[in-house]
Amino acid sequence: MKPLYLASLTAIAGAALTVSAPVAADDHAASAPALEDVLAHERRDGDRARDQYRNPVETLAFFQIEPNMTVAEYGPGGGWYTRVLAPYLMPAGKYIAFNQDSDGRTYRTRAQEARSKGWTETFKNGLAEGMGVSADDVTAFETDEMPEDAAGTVDRVVIFRSMHGLNIGNSADSVLKAARMMLKDDGMVGVVQHRAPDGASYDDYGARQRGYMRKADVVAIFEANGFELAAESEINANAKDPANWERGVWTLPPVLATGQDDPKRAEYIAIGESDRMTLLFKKAD
Repeated sequence: MKPLYLASLTAIAGAALTVSAPVAADDHAASAPALEDVLAHERRDGDRARDQYRNPVETLAFFQIEPNMTVAEYGPGGGWYTRVLAPYLMPAGKYIAFNQDSDGRTYRTRAQEARSKGWTETFKNGLAEGMGVSADDVTAFETDEMPEDAAGTVDRVVIFRSMHGLNIGNSADSVLKAARMMLKDDGMVGVVQHRAPDGASYDDYGARQRGYMRKADVVAIFEANGFELAAESEINANAKDPANWERGVWTLPPVLATGQDDPKRAEYIAIGESDRMTLLFKKAD
């Protein structure tokens, strides 16, 4: 199997995508892969070093994700979690990737806008090739174009390290409204988000683009969109991260934004990736 192809959705305002391989109902249980086998596959050779920070086994278990579920991933970015979720889910369940509407956004260049507008077909063809399915089995749509038959079909929505961008870009409401519409009545949303330090002010961590957010602000955004906090975990915590970097979360791996010549680079690498909260939300009554 070829590695999954994934364009960067972080840079280009993506669309939503659903994929499921045709499998007979009686074969669902037998066809579901073991998560350990998915994580050990060669497609993840470039990803595996980050497992120690992202804890995929524990995180997906906390989110109560099973391979026969329909799971929607918001903003797959470079595809780190997609290379876990898509092969884990597609044989017996369904993988969905979605992102905010690309219309009305401000683009720095015409090339960036063109990549955004052409993302749908690029993603469809690339993921179809990578997973060995027909492009006809891949449906792409933006959140404002979600098919009516998608409503009420999703078991879990997952949002990895993206709430800060949604908050700064004033896009959280539209994305969470789409998530709530997609979810079944008992569906839930799993969130992993860079965590602001205790006592952080909103001016420093809500109104500025540091990448970190206060837990109370994340919970408030979800509550405003019809959700309530169901559970939380320290699975992805990192006590070594003071979360007070001037360059924000991007100071730490994997970005290391201060560059090769920063004398503290070894310190950042030793700290590892950011301190993160792991939250599970359910629909409020």
